[in-house]
Amino acid sequence: MKTIAFIPVRGGSKSIPLKNVKPFCGQPLVYWTAKAAQQAPEVDEVVIATDSDDIKKTVLGFKFNKLKVYQRSSENAEDTSSTESVMLEYINNTQLDTNDVFILIQATSPFLLAKDVSNGIQQLKKSKKDSLLSCAKVKRFFWDDAGLPLNYDFKDRPRRQDFDGTLIENGAFYINTVSNIKEYRNRLSGAIEIYKMEEYTMTEIDEPDDWVYAEYLMKKHVISNDKKEIKLFLSDVDGVLTDAGMYYSENGDELKKFNTHDGKGFELLRNANIKTGIITSETTKIVERRAQKLKVDFLYQGKEHGGKLEAAKTICNNLGITLDEVAYIGDDVNCYELLSNVGFAACPSNAVDKIKSISNILILDTKGGDGAVRAFVNKIL
Repeated sequence: MKTIAFIPVRGGSKSIPLKNVKPFCGQPLVYWTAKAAQQAPEVDEVVIATDSDDIKKTVLGFKFNKLKVYQRSSENAEDTSSTESVMLEYINNTQLDTNDVFILIQATSPFLLAKDVSNGIQQLKKSKKDSLLSCAKVKRFFWDDAGLPLNYDFKDRPRRQDFDGTLIENGAFYINTVSNIKEYRNRLSGAIEIYKMEEYTMTEIDEPDDWVYAEYLMKKHVISNDKKEIKLFLSDVDGVLTDAGMYYSENGDELKKFNTHDGKGFELLRNANIKTGIITSETTKIVERRAQKLKVDFLYQGKEHGGKLEAAKTICNNLGITLDEVAYIGDDVNCYELLSNVGFAACPSNAVDKIKSISNILILDTKGGDGAVRAFVNKIL
């Protein structure tokens, strides 16, 4: 018996075109739910069911070892197609055991965390019920069209703090078995268990206004809780502080173009008592002079791949801090090890795909040399 997390995403969204791969808080929208499923230890496979080559390429770029892509049929990717139709298509076309646990996860509910998936699985097992769905408790008074209250007595209106509220389906996830889904052709069946999540998780992303509000909630309730206190800021040079261009004078002198807004970013970090440094693979006088101009606390040149990570560890030992308290921005494969180990990693919008695939990395909207460092500093501060 195994546990499958199933995330159906199609490319034909009308209200927000290609919304499932549109950047949401620095990552494609579908990344957040795929990450939650990937990190839940009980989940054996994460299946992204899509009809879009763009979505397929994006999700495979996450490099999640549990993740697989299922090519859903065009018939089950229409505006009128039900979620159950693609679930049943996958189940019927795949060799699954009837006792396998099947978790339907909706990408439009990015607030889902790995602990929710794990706790939901354990709660359903403990309850001995047939299926489970996630809900949020809403403390609002509901009425019907006939002027009748649905969830309270208006003659004895309760105070909010004394009101139990009403459970609303938040669309985050549903758990059932393969056999039940095949028999009842529904994500839920039999005796149903409720997994309760916070009220803000009821926000689903279906319209453009939902997107703006959901990003605000994500930053407030999820990302801010994950972010460590940053005590050291480190940056690469070529492709980050510069546009990665190689410029030469008529005399053969090498030139680099830096951005003044990035310089102000380093100043803002100093004013916030955050130490700064540059770790780069090249060794040039240009970078040395730029580091002096920026008044960085640490400069390491000639460091490739693991050498960048070792340099950062040396700085951390000197400062008495950990890598969790370090922010680093890089753009190419020689930054991979360091970016994968710091507390807050970022890359310019034109970084290479391998860097963008790093779990939890912040993909900025700005290119290298165009103020990407300043944009990252703004996120930190």
